[in-house]
Amino acid sequence: MDSTWLVLTALAFGLFLGAAFMIVLHMAERRGASAAKVVAPTIPDGVDQVLDVMESAGVVLDPSNNVLRASPGAVAMGLVRNQQLVHPELLDIVASVRRTGEPIVGEEYIVSRGPFADTPLRLRVRSARLGTRFVLLLAEDRTESFRLDEVRRDFVANISHELKTPIASVSLLAEAIDQAADEPDQVRRFAGRLSVEAGRLAHITSEVIELSRLQARGALRTDVLLGVDEIVAAAVEQNRVVATAKGVEVAVRASSNAEVYGDRSLLIVAVHNLIANAIAYSSEGGRVGVGTKIVDGAVEIAVTDQGIGIESDELERVFERFYRIDQARARNTGGSGLGLSIVKHTVQNHGGDVRVWSQPGRGSTFMIRLPLAEPPIEASESADPAGSAGPPAEPGAAAAPPLAASRGTRRAANLAASEPGDRT
Repeated sequence: MDSTWLVLTALAFGLFLGAAFMIVLHMAERRGASAAKVVAPTIPDGVDQVLDVMESAGVVLDPSNNVLRASPGAVAMGLVRNQQLVHPELLDIVASVRRTGEPIVGEEYIVSRGPFADTPLRLRVRSARLGTRFVLLLAEDRTESFRLDEVRRDFVANISHELKTPIASVSLLAEAIDQAADEPDQVRRFAGRLSVEAGRLAHITSEVIELSRLQARGALRTDVLLGVDEIVAAAVEQNRVVATAKGVEVAVRASSNAEVYGDRSLLIVAVHNLIANAIAYSSEGGRVGVGTKIVDGAVEIAVTDQGIGIESDELERVFERFYRIDQARARNTGGSGLGLSIVKHTVQNHGGDVRVWSQPGRGSTFMIRLPLAEPPIEASESADPAGSAGPPAEPGAAAAPPLAASRGTRRAANLAASEPGDRT
């Protein structure tokens, strides 16, 4: 009998211990879930939708400064690459908000526009905590307002500098026609020259206005995803007739499949101007090569000709407004001296740069470099909301799997392509 009670007692004690263990395990699980919610909270609902419709730049960062969400503007302006903020100034703002807990409102900063361009972006930045561990950074591009006065001054200077000659020519030719009213041959000759000068005047005016628009659009929202090969093909097609008439072969090798964020019309104008210059400064029967390739996170668009070339002491000035290498040849080709300046401002507005190599008598090569479009950052349910602490990606390393999705579109501006012969 004693042994029976001993077994029953042991069994009851075992059941009690099992029940107590299960209760403790359940409580520990609940405590762990609560702690996880505190340590690694999720991004509040609706943040993705707000970022998707924002025209300005918006970025959500985790405690390791990994970008979890980014608006189309942030990617288009080049603020985010490889899921990291690329500007130390912005990282300092995030660190300050995270350290003090106080929001930063309305501070203005100057940062570079892209990895290749020296053109600055003037940003009005706001930043605040988002939940317990995340930081929200908003940046509004204010570059255009700062450039407005400069553009106005440049426009007046350009007009007064370049329009004096054709206006004076038109005035003199009008007087000559009046004095030769009784001589039909002379009237026709002067009228023909008057028509040429009027066309030149209209062309210069158009390009001055176009250049002023480019400079005024320093805050251009380059948030349309474009195929570089398609842009090159469109620019080449615009020059086919001129090249055929002059007997110049245009050889194209554009199969990079590269994509950039930008304004389609402006980029076509830039590539068109380089090809038009190459044709204009090539001899009959010459050859112009156009190619694209991807190098170190950038796409390169190169245009090579076998023309007259450029002296080394003039290479630094070819992108200046109204600068012409050969004044007489520029008059013959109808150049205004603004074509390459338009190329330079267009490329800089897209965060890139333009370079030139040349050898007198053997030809020139102009190269546009543009930063490749970042892959869209897509939200993932399986992604760790707090993010994994890890070092930034090494240059040239493959990007980590994207975490945030946003892509905006903006209607491209319609800008007419400039005429050939504007090697400046």
